[in-house]
Amino acid sequence: MTFAAFLEGLQIAFSWPTIGWMVAGVLLGIVIGAVPGIGPNLGMAVTLPLTLPLGGTNAIVLLIGIYSGSMYGGSIAAILVNVPGTAAAAATTFDGYPLSRQGVASMALSASAVSSALAGFMTVAALIVISPLIVTIVLAMGSPEYFLVAVLGLSMITIVARGSMVKGLVAGAFGLMLTTIGIAPMLSEVRFTGGSLALYDGLSFVAAILGLFAIAEMLKLAGESGGIAREDVDTSGSVWEGVREVAARPVTVVKSAFIGMFIGSLPGSGAAVSNFVAYGEAMRSSESDGFGRGEIEGVIAAEASNNGTVGGSLIPALSFGIPGSGATAVLLGGLLMHGLQPGPDMFDGELALTYSLFVALFLGNAIILVVGLALITRTEYLTKVNTDYLIPVIVVLAIAGGFTLRSNWADVATIVLLGGIGYYMFEHDYSVIAFILGMVLGPIAEENFTRSLQLSDGSWTIFVASWPSRLLVAAVLVILVGPLLKDWYVSRGHGAT
Repeated sequence: MTFAAFLEGLQIAFSWPTIGWMVAGVLLGIVIGAVPGIGPNLGMAVTLPLTLPLGGTNAIVLLIGIYSGSMYGGSIAAILVNVPGTAAAAATTFDGYPLSRQGVASMALSASAVSSALAGFMTVAALIVISPLIVTIVLAMGSPEYFLVAVLGLSMITIVARGSMVKGLVAGAFGLMLTTIGIAPMLSEVRFTGGSLALYDGLSFVAAILGLFAIAEMLKLAGESGGIAREDVDTSGSVWEGVREVAARPVTVVKSAFIGMFIGSLPGSGAAVSNFVAYGEAMRSSESDGFGRGEIEGVIAAEASNNGTVGGSLIPALSFGIPGSGATAVLLGGLLMHGLQPGPDMFDGELALTYSLFVALFLGNAIILVVGLALITRTEYLTKVNTDYLIPVIVVLAIAGGFTLRSNWADVATIVLLGGIGYYMFEHDYSVIAFILGMVLGPIAEENFTRSLQLSDGSWTIFVASWPSRLLVAAVLVILVGPLLKDWYVSRGHGAT
Protein backbone atom coordinates (compact mmCIF):
# COMPACT_ATOMS: atom_id res chain seq x y z
CA MET A 1 0.00 0.00 0.00
CA THR A 2 2.82 2.40 0.91
CA PHE A 3 4.69 1.89 -2.38
CA ALA A 4 1.48 2.27 -4.39
CA ALA A 5 0.75 5.52 -2.52
CA PHE A 6 4.29 6.72 -3.26
CA LEU A 7 3.83 6.06 -6.99
CA GLU A 8 0.52 7.92 -6.92
CA GLY A 9 2.17 10.81 -5.07
CA LEU A 10 4.95 10.85 -7.66
CA GLN A 11 2.37 11.12 -10.42
CA ILE A 12 0.54 13.95 -8.64
CA ALA A 13 3.73 15.94 -8.02
CA PHE A 14 4.84 15.74 -11.67
CA SER A 15 1.40 16.55 -13.07
CA TRP A 16 0.37 19.94 -14.39
CA PRO A 17 -0.38 22.44 -12.86
CA THR A 18 1.04 21.07 -9.58
CA ILE A 19 4.63 21.32 -10.77
CA GLY A 20 3.92 24.84 -12.03
CA TRP A 21 2.68 25.93 -8.61
CA MET A 22 5.85 24.55 -7.03
CA VAL A 23 7.97 26.62 -9.44
CA ALA A 24 5.87 29.69 -8.65
CA GLY A 25 6.11 29.03 -4.92
CA VAL A 26 9.89 28.68 -4.91
CA LEU A 27 10.38 31.83 -7.01
CA LEU A 28 8.02 33.79 -4.78
CA GLY A 29 9.72 32.33 -1.70
CA ILE A 30 13.16 33.45 -2.88
CA VAL A 31 11.84 37.00 -3.31
CA ILE A 32 10.06 36.89 0.06
CA GLY A 33 13.17 35.62 1.81
CA ALA A 34 15.48 38.10 0.11
CA VAL A 35 13.45 41.19 1.04
CA PRO A 36 14.34 42.05 4.65
CA GLY A 37 11.23 42.46 6.75
CA ILE A 38 8.96 39.90 5.09
CA GLY A 39 10.10 36.32 5.76
CA PRO A 40 8.26 33.01 5.27
CA ASN A 41 5.69 33.49 8.06
CA LEU A 42 4.39 36.75 6.64
CA GLY A 43 4.75 35.74 3.00
CA MET A 44 2.88 32.46 3.47
CA ALA A 45 0.19 34.09 5.62
CA VAL A 46 -0.59 36.75 3.01
CA THR A 47 -0.57 34.15 0.21
CA LEU A 48 -2.83 31.74 2.13
CA PRO A 49 -6.24 33.27 1.25
CA LEU A 50 -5.20 33.55 -2.40
CA THR A 51 -4.83 29.75 -2.60
CA LEU A 52 -8.56 29.16 -2.10
CA PRO A 53 -9.33 28.54 -5.81
CA LEU A 54 -6.33 26.22 -6.29
CA GLY A 55 -7.54 23.08 -4.54
CA GLY A 56 -5.82 21.33 -1.64
CA THR A 57 -2.77 19.77 -3.32
CA ASN A 58 -1.80 22.78 -5.44
CA ALA A 59 -2.32 25.17 -2.52
CA ILE A 60 -0.11 23.21 -0.12
CA VAL A 61 2.53 22.70 -2.81
CA LEU A 62 2.59 26.47 -3.39
CA LEU A 63 2.98 27.15 0.34
CA ILE A 64 5.74 24.56 0.74
CA GLY A 65 7.50 26.10 -2.26
CA ILE A 66 7.36 29.53 -0.60
CA TYR A 67 8.65 28.05 2.67
CA SER A 68 11.56 26.27 1.01
CA GLY A 69 12.44 29.12 -1.36
CA SER A 70 12.47 31.68 1.44
CA MET A 71 15.06 29.64 3.34
CA TYR A 72 17.50 30.19 0.48
CA GLY A 73 16.24 33.71 -0.23
CA GLY A 74 17.08 34.83 3.30
CA SER A 75 20.77 34.29 2.57
CA ILE A 76 20.73 36.85 -0.26
CA ALA A 77 20.23 39.88 1.98
CA ALA A 78 22.41 38.29 4.68
CA ILE A 79 25.35 38.00 2.29
CA LEU A 80 24.90 41.21 0.31
CA VAL A 81 23.87 43.76 2.96
CA ASN A 82 24.46 42.03 6.33
CA VAL A 83 20.71 42.03 7.05
CA PRO A 84 19.28 38.48 7.26
CA GLY A 85 16.14 38.31 5.13
CA THR A 86 14.81 35.72 7.59
CA ALA A 87 15.71 34.68 11.13
CA ALA A 88 16.99 31.43 9.60
CA ALA A 89 19.79 33.34 7.84
CA ALA A 90 21.15 35.11 10.92
CA ALA A 91 24.25 32.90 11.17
CA THR A 92 24.85 33.32 7.42
CA THR A 93 25.73 36.98 8.00
CA PHE A 94 28.77 36.00 10.12
CA ASP A 95 30.81 34.90 7.10
CA GLY A 96 28.56 35.72 4.15
CA TYR A 97 28.84 39.49 4.48
CA PRO A 98 32.63 39.48 5.03
CA LEU A 99 32.92 37.40 1.84
CA SER A 100 30.80 39.99 0.04
CA ARG A 101 33.08 42.76 1.31
CA GLN A 102 36.04 40.78 -0.04
CA GLY A 103 34.52 40.88 -3.54
CA VAL A 104 33.39 37.23 -3.72
CA ALA A 105 29.66 37.62 -3.07
CA SER A 106 28.77 35.41 -6.05
CA MET A 107 30.85 32.59 -4.59
CA ALA A 108 29.01 32.90 -1.27
CA LEU A 109 25.58 33.06 -2.96
CA SER A 110 26.26 30.03 -5.15
CA ALA A 111 27.57 28.07 -2.15
CA SER A 112 24.37 29.00 -0.34
CA ALA A 113 22.18 27.80 -3.23
CA VAL A 114 24.01 24.50 -3.68
CA SER A 115 24.22 23.65 0.03
CA SER A 116 20.54 24.58 0.51
CA ALA A 117 19.45 22.35 -2.37
CA LEU A 118 21.62 19.39 -1.36
CA ALA A 119 20.33 19.56 2.22
CA GLY A 120 16.78 19.64 0.90
CA PHE A 121 17.40 16.56 -1.26
CA MET A 122 18.80 14.60 1.67
CA THR A 123 16.08 15.44 4.16
CA VAL A 124 13.26 14.73 1.68
CA ALA A 125 14.83 11.34 0.92
CA ALA A 126 14.97 10.67 4.66
CA LEU A 127 11.30 11.66 5.00
CA ILE A 128 10.29 9.20 2.28
CA VAL A 129 12.31 6.42 3.91
CA ILE A 130 10.80 6.88 7.39
CA SER A 131 7.23 7.37 6.14
CA PRO A 132 6.36 3.63 6.35
CA LEU A 133 7.30 3.69 10.04
CA ILE A 134 5.06 6.71 10.60
CA VAL A 135 2.22 4.93 8.76
CA THR A 136 2.59 1.88 11.01
CA ILE A 137 2.44 4.03 14.14
CA VAL A 138 -0.53 6.04 12.89
CA LEU A 139 -2.60 2.99 11.97
CA ALA A 140 -2.19 1.64 15.51
CA MET A 141 -3.72 4.76 17.06
CA GLY A 142 -7.31 5.48 18.09
CA SER A 143 -9.14 8.41 19.69
CA PRO A 144 -7.41 8.05 23.12
CA GLU A 145 -3.99 8.12 21.45
CA TYR A 146 -4.96 11.09 19.26
CA PHE A 147 -6.07 12.96 22.38
CA LEU A 148 -2.80 12.19 24.14
CA VAL A 149 -0.78 13.26 21.09
CA ALA A 150 -2.62 16.60 21.23
CA VAL A 151 -1.85 16.85 24.96
CA LEU A 152 1.78 16.03 24.19
CA GLY A 153 1.82 18.88 21.69
CA LEU A 154 0.24 21.24 24.20
CA SER A 155 2.82 20.24 26.79
CA MET A 156 5.46 21.48 24.33
CA ILE A 157 4.40 24.96 25.39
CA THR A 158 6.79 24.53 28.32
CA ILE A 159 9.60 24.10 25.77
CA VAL A 160 8.68 26.72 23.17
CA ALA A 161 8.02 29.39 25.82
CA ARG A 162 11.53 30.80 25.87
CA GLY A 163 12.12 33.18 28.74
CA SER A 164 9.02 33.13 30.91
CA MET A 165 7.13 29.85 31.16
CA VAL A 166 4.22 31.73 32.69
CA LYS A 167 3.93 33.92 29.58
CA GLY A 168 4.07 30.82 27.40
CA LEU A 169 1.29 29.15 29.37
CA VAL A 170 -0.81 32.32 29.21
CA ALA A 171 -0.35 32.50 25.42
CA GLY A 172 -1.22 28.81 25.02
CA ALA A 173 -4.27 29.12 27.26
CA PHE A 174 -5.44 32.14 25.27
CA GLY A 175 -5.18 30.14 22.06
CA LEU A 176 -7.13 27.28 23.64
CA MET A 177 -9.78 29.67 24.90
CA LEU A 178 -10.40 31.11 21.43
CA THR A 179 -11.04 27.61 20.03
CA THR A 180 -14.03 27.20 22.36
CA ILE A 181 -15.98 29.90 20.48
CA GLY A 182 -18.71 28.41 18.29
CA ILE A 183 -20.43 25.02 18.18
CA ALA A 184 -18.75 22.38 20.36
CA PRO A 185 -17.52 19.29 18.47
CA MET A 186 -19.48 16.06 19.15
CA LEU A 187 -21.99 17.85 21.42
CA SER A 188 -23.49 20.56 19.15
CA GLU A 189 -23.54 23.02 22.04
CA VAL A 190 -23.24 26.72 21.13
CA ARG A 191 -20.58 28.50 23.19
CA PHE A 192 -19.38 32.08 23.66
CA THR A 193 -20.89 33.50 20.46
CA GLY A 194 -22.76 36.38 22.12
CA GLY A 195 -25.71 35.48 19.92
CA SER A 196 -23.76 36.25 16.73
CA LEU A 197 -24.44 33.80 13.89
CA ALA A 198 -21.09 34.82 12.36
CA LEU A 199 -19.30 33.08 15.25
CA TYR A 200 -21.20 29.76 15.12
CA ASP A 201 -18.42 28.21 13.03
CA GLY A 202 -15.80 29.57 15.42
CA LEU A 203 -12.94 31.95 14.75
CA SER A 204 -11.17 31.44 11.44
CA PHE A 205 -7.72 29.98 12.01
CA VAL A 206 -6.54 31.56 8.76
CA ALA A 207 -7.78 34.99 9.93
CA ALA A 208 -5.89 34.47 13.18
CA ILE A 209 -2.72 33.62 11.24
CA LEU A 210 -3.09 36.73 9.07
CA GLY A 211 -3.48 38.91 12.14
CA LEU A 212 -0.63 37.36 14.12
CA PHE A 213 1.89 37.31 11.30
CA ALA A 214 0.90 39.82 8.60
CA ILE A 215 -0.60 42.70 10.61
CA ALA A 216 1.60 42.29 13.70
CA GLU A 217 4.77 42.07 11.57
CA MET A 218 3.83 45.23 9.68
CA LEU A 219 3.20 47.05 12.95
CA LYS A 220 6.68 46.01 14.06
CA LEU A 221 8.22 47.10 10.76
CA ALA A 222 6.43 50.46 10.89
CA GLY A 223 8.01 51.14 14.27
CA GLU A 224 11.56 50.49 13.09
CA SER A 225 13.70 53.51 12.28
CA GLY A 226 15.49 53.84 8.99
CA GLY A 227 14.24 51.29 6.50
CA ILE A 228 15.22 48.07 4.88
CA ALA A 229 16.24 49.22 1.40
CA ARG A 230 19.95 49.08 0.54
CA GLU A 231 21.76 50.53 -2.47
CA ASP A 232 25.42 49.65 -1.85
CA VAL A 233 25.45 45.98 -2.87
CA ASP A 234 27.90 44.05 -5.00
CA THR A 235 27.44 40.60 -6.60
CA SER A 236 30.94 40.18 -7.98
CA GLY A 237 32.95 36.96 -7.77
CA SER A 238 32.88 33.49 -9.32
CA VAL A 239 29.65 31.47 -9.25
CA TRP A 240 31.35 28.13 -9.94
CA GLU A 241 33.91 28.68 -7.21
CA GLY A 242 31.06 28.42 -4.71
CA VAL A 243 29.95 25.10 -6.24
CA ARG A 244 33.49 23.75 -5.89
CA GLU A 245 33.69 24.89 -2.26
CA VAL A 246 30.52 22.95 -1.41
CA ALA A 247 31.76 19.85 -3.26
CA ALA A 248 34.93 19.97 -1.18
CA ARG A 249 32.96 19.84 2.11
CA PRO A 250 30.48 16.93 1.87
CA VAL A 251 30.71 16.11 5.58
CA THR A 252 29.71 19.64 6.57
CA VAL A 253 26.71 19.55 4.21
CA VAL A 254 25.45 16.16 5.42
CA LYS A 255 26.00 16.92 9.08
CA SER A 256 24.37 20.35 8.90
CA ALA A 257 21.40 19.04 6.87
CA PHE A 258 20.54 16.44 9.49
CA ILE A 259 21.14 18.86 12.35
CA GLY A 260 18.53 21.04 10.64
CA MET A 261 16.16 18.11 10.12
CA PHE A 262 16.41 16.99 13.75
CA ILE A 263 15.97 20.47 15.21
CA GLY A 264 13.18 21.22 12.74
CA SER A 265 11.24 18.22 14.04
CA LEU A 266 11.25 19.71 17.55
CA PRO A 267 8.29 22.09 18.08
CA GLY A 268 9.37 25.66 18.74
CA SER A 269 12.94 25.31 17.52
CA GLY A 270 13.19 25.65 13.75
CA ALA A 271 15.76 27.19 11.45
CA ALA A 272 16.39 30.17 13.73
CA VAL A 273 17.99 27.69 16.14
CA SER A 274 19.42 25.09 13.75
CA ASN A 275 21.58 27.54 11.79
CA PHE A 276 23.44 28.56 14.95
CA VAL A 277 23.83 24.94 16.09
CA ALA A 278 25.14 23.85 12.68
CA TYR A 279 27.41 26.91 12.46
CA GLY A 280 28.81 26.16 15.91
CA GLU A 281 29.40 22.52 15.01
CA ALA A 282 31.18 23.52 11.80
CA MET A 283 33.38 25.90 13.75
CA ARG A 284 34.12 23.23 16.39
CA SER A 285 35.09 20.55 13.88
CA SER A 286 37.05 22.79 11.50
CA GLU A 287 40.75 23.53 11.64
CA SER A 288 40.19 26.97 10.13
CA ASP A 289 40.36 30.05 12.37
CA GLY A 290 38.67 32.26 9.78
CA PHE A 291 35.10 31.90 11.02
CA GLY A 292 33.46 35.28 11.37
CA ARG A 293 35.90 36.85 8.91
CA GLY A 294 34.83 35.21 5.65
CA GLU A 295 35.02 31.42 6.02
CA ILE A 296 32.89 29.80 3.28
CA GLU A 297 32.29 26.72 5.45
CA GLY A 298 30.28 28.91 7.82
CA VAL A 299 27.91 29.87 4.99
CA ILE A 300 27.60 26.25 3.85
CA ALA A 301 26.80 24.96 7.34
CA ALA A 302 24.22 27.64 8.11
CA GLU A 303 22.43 27.32 4.76
CA ALA A 304 22.41 23.51 4.71
CA SER A 305 20.88 23.45 8.18
CA ASN A 306 18.10 25.96 7.57
CA ASN A 307 16.86 24.21 4.43
CA GLY A 308 17.15 20.84 6.16
CA THR A 309 14.83 22.25 8.79
CA VAL A 310 12.00 22.50 6.24
CA GLY A 311 11.80 18.72 5.83
CA GLY A 312 12.17 18.13 9.55
CA SER A 313 9.38 20.55 10.42
CA LEU A 314 6.93 18.59 8.25
CA ILE A 315 7.24 15.53 10.53
CA PRO A 316 5.32 16.88 13.56
CA ALA A 317 3.11 19.12 11.40
CA LEU A 318 1.79 16.42 9.07
CA SER A 319 1.97 13.48 11.49
CA PHE A 320 0.40 15.03 14.57
CA GLY A 321 -0.76 18.53 13.65
CA ILE A 322 1.94 20.11 15.82
CA PRO A 323 3.47 23.26 14.26
CA GLY A 324 7.22 23.41 14.78
CA SER A 325 7.45 27.02 13.61
CA GLY A 326 5.38 29.95 12.43
CA ALA A 327 5.73 28.81 8.82
CA THR A 328 4.41 25.33 9.57
CA ALA A 329 1.57 26.92 11.55
CA VAL A 330 0.55 28.75 8.37
CA LEU A 331 0.93 25.48 6.46
CA LEU A 332 -1.46 23.80 8.90
CA GLY A 333 -3.86 26.67 8.29
CA GLY A 334 -3.68 25.89 4.58
CA LEU A 335 -4.48 22.23 5.21
CA LEU A 336 -7.47 23.13 7.38
CA MET A 337 -8.71 25.75 4.91
CA HIS A 338 -8.79 23.12 2.16
CA GLY A 339 -10.56 20.50 4.26
CA LEU A 340 -7.45 18.45 5.11
CA GLN A 341 -7.04 17.54 8.77
CA PRO A 342 -3.38 17.72 9.82
CA GLY A 343 -2.48 14.71 11.92
CA PRO A 344 -2.52 10.93 11.59
CA ASP A 345 -4.97 10.93 8.67
CA MET A 346 -2.25 12.47 6.49
CA PHE A 347 -0.41 9.12 6.76
CA ASP A 348 -3.55 7.02 6.45
CA GLY A 349 -6.36 8.29 4.21
CA GLU A 350 -4.23 11.01 2.55
CA LEU A 351 -0.96 9.09 2.19
CA ALA A 352 -0.68 9.69 -1.58
CA LEU A 353 -1.13 13.43 -1.01
CA THR A 354 1.56 13.37 1.68
CA TYR A 355 4.00 11.64 -0.65
CA SER A 356 3.17 14.15 -3.40
CA LEU A 357 4.17 16.96 -1.01
CA PHE A 358 7.51 15.25 -0.28
CA VAL A 359 8.23 14.77 -3.99
CA ALA A 360 7.19 18.35 -4.72
CA LEU A 361 9.59 19.56 -2.02
CA PHE A 362 12.35 17.56 -3.71
CA LEU A 363 11.52 19.30 -6.99
CA GLY A 364 11.45 22.62 -5.19
CA ASN A 365 15.04 22.16 -4.09
CA ALA A 366 16.05 21.40 -7.67
CA ILE A 367 14.42 24.70 -8.66
CA ILE A 368 16.37 26.50 -5.91
CA LEU A 369 19.58 25.05 -7.33
CA VAL A 370 18.87 26.11 -10.92
CA VAL A 371 17.37 29.53 -10.17
CA GLY A 372 19.85 30.29 -7.41
CA LEU A 373 22.81 29.78 -9.72
CA ALA A 374 21.24 31.39 -12.79
CA LEU A 375 20.07 34.65 -11.22
CA ILE A 376 22.88 35.45 -8.79
CA THR A 377 23.92 38.60 -10.63
CA ARG A 378 20.34 39.95 -10.42
CA THR A 379 19.74 39.29 -6.73
CA GLU A 380 20.93 42.73 -5.65
CA TYR A 381 17.61 44.27 -6.77
CA LEU A 382 15.70 42.27 -4.16
CA THR A 383 17.39 44.18 -1.34
CA LYS A 384 16.10 47.59 -2.50
CA VAL A 385 12.42 47.37 -1.53
CA ASN A 386 11.14 50.42 0.37
CA THR A 387 9.04 49.87 3.50
CA ASP A 388 6.84 52.86 2.67
CA TYR A 389 5.36 50.81 -0.18
CA LEU A 390 5.62 47.37 1.43
CA ILE A 391 3.55 47.99 4.58
CA PRO A 392 0.28 49.28 3.03
CA VAL A 393 0.34 46.58 0.33
CA ILE A 394 0.74 43.78 2.89
CA VAL A 395 -1.99 45.18 5.19
CA VAL A 396 -4.49 45.54 2.32
CA LEU A 397 -3.72 42.04 1.00
CA ALA A 398 -4.10 40.51 4.47
CA ILE A 399 -7.46 42.12 5.24
CA ALA A 400 -8.90 41.64 1.74
CA GLY A 401 -7.67 38.05 1.61
CA GLY A 402 -9.13 37.27 5.02
CA PHE A 403 -12.53 38.64 4.03
CA THR A 404 -12.72 36.67 0.78
CA LEU A 405 -12.39 33.33 2.61
CA ARG A 406 -15.93 33.35 4.03
CA SER A 407 -17.18 36.87 3.17
CA ASN A 408 -17.52 37.29 6.93
CA TRP A 409 -16.80 40.62 8.62
CA ALA A 410 -16.05 38.69 11.82
CA ASP A 411 -12.91 37.42 10.06
CA VAL A 412 -11.80 41.00 9.35
CA ALA A 413 -12.37 41.87 13.01
CA THR A 414 -10.34 38.78 13.98
CA ILE A 415 -7.46 39.86 11.73
CA VAL A 416 -7.35 43.38 13.14
CA LEU A 417 -7.83 42.32 16.77
CA LEU A 418 -5.24 39.54 16.68
CA GLY A 419 -2.89 41.83 14.76
CA GLY A 420 -2.90 44.18 17.74
CA ILE A 421 -2.64 41.29 20.20
CA GLY A 422 0.18 39.73 18.17
CA TYR A 423 2.11 43.00 18.20
CA TYR A 424 1.68 43.18 21.98
CA MET A 425 2.89 39.57 22.26
CA PHE A 426 5.99 40.32 20.18
CA GLU A 427 6.79 43.42 22.20
CA HIS A 428 6.35 41.71 25.58
CA ASP A 429 7.93 38.32 24.76
CA TYR A 430 4.79 36.18 24.78
CA SER A 431 5.26 33.06 22.65
CA VAL A 432 3.26 33.23 19.43
CA ILE A 433 4.07 29.56 18.77
CA ALA A 434 2.50 28.66 22.13
CA PHE A 435 -0.62 30.56 21.09
CA ILE A 436 -0.70 28.71 17.75
CA LEU A 437 -0.26 25.36 19.52
CA GLY A 438 -3.34 26.15 21.58
CA MET A 439 -5.41 27.09 18.53
CA VAL A 440 -4.36 24.09 16.42
CA LEU A 441 -4.41 21.35 19.04
CA GLY A 442 -7.34 22.54 21.15
CA PRO A 443 -10.06 21.25 18.79
CA ILE A 444 -8.19 17.97 18.19
CA ALA A 445 -7.83 17.37 21.92
CA GLU A 446 -11.45 18.26 22.69
CA GLU A 447 -12.99 16.14 19.94
CA ASN A 448 -10.93 13.03 20.69
CA PHE A 449 -11.35 13.45 24.46
CA THR A 450 -15.14 13.54 24.06
CA ARG A 451 -15.17 10.60 21.63
CA SER A 452 -12.92 8.52 23.91
CA LEU A 453 -15.19 9.02 26.92
CA GLN A 454 -18.22 8.15 24.81
CA LEU A 455 -16.53 4.91 23.71
CA SER A 456 -15.62 3.99 27.30
CA ASP A 457 -18.95 5.02 28.88
CA GLY A 458 -17.17 7.75 30.81
CA SER A 459 -14.25 5.64 32.09
CA TRP A 460 -10.95 7.53 32.16
CA THR A 461 -8.98 4.28 32.14
CA ILE A 462 -9.28 4.28 28.35
CA PHE A 463 -6.40 6.79 28.30
CA VAL A 464 -3.99 4.22 29.80
CA ALA A 465 -5.51 1.06 28.33
CA SER A 466 -2.90 0.52 25.59
CA TRP A 467 0.89 0.59 25.49
CA PRO A 468 0.98 3.54 23.06
CA SER A 469 -1.27 5.48 25.44
CA ARG A 470 0.97 4.71 28.41
CA LEU A 471 4.07 5.77 26.49
CA LEU A 472 2.39 9.04 25.51
CA VAL A 473 1.32 9.70 29.11
CA ALA A 474 4.91 9.05 30.21
CA ALA A 475 6.23 11.44 27.55
CA VAL A 476 3.82 14.17 28.69
CA LEU A 477 4.93 13.71 32.31
CA VAL A 478 8.61 13.88 31.33
CA ILE A 479 8.06 17.13 29.42
CA LEU A 480 6.02 18.71 32.22
CA VAL A 481 8.01 17.49 35.22
CA GLY A 482 11.48 17.53 33.64
CA PRO A 483 12.01 21.32 33.76
CA LEU A 484 10.76 21.45 37.36
CA LEU A 485 13.19 18.72 38.43
CA LYS A 486 16.01 20.47 36.58
CA ASP A 487 15.27 23.77 38.33
CA TRP A 488 15.08 21.99 41.69
CA TYR A 489 18.40 20.25 41.05
CA VAL A 490 20.12 23.46 39.98
CA SER A 491 18.75 25.44 42.94
CA ARG A 492 19.83 22.70 45.33
CA GLY A 493 23.32 22.71 43.84
CA HIS A 494 23.57 26.49 44.24
CA GLY A 495 22.33 26.13 47.78
CA ALA A 496 25.11 23.66 48.54
CA THR A 497 27.73 26.11 47.40
